[in-house]
Amino acid sequence: MIDAAEIKADMPVTTAQAEHVAVVDHLVSDDVIKLKKDDSGKHHYIPVSWVISTEGGIVKTNRTLEQITHDWADVQP
Repeated sequence: MIDAAEIKADMPVTTAQAEHVAVVDHLVSDDVIKLKKDDSGKHHYIPVSWVISTEGGIVKTNRTLEQITHDWADVQP
């Protein structure tokens, strides 16, 4: 399991296939990451449990782009 303290603001978030998804705004809690606003001006939230690595300053998830955008929250959980 990843230590949430390793996740910092402005780190890029990628899929399991290394596709860019978003950028970290900040940690809401040890369990939730708030992402910076997307092109439509919305924040999204993802669980820290999706993160498999923070190597190289990149938050790598265990999900595909389709899975992430389908399952992320539009309001703070």
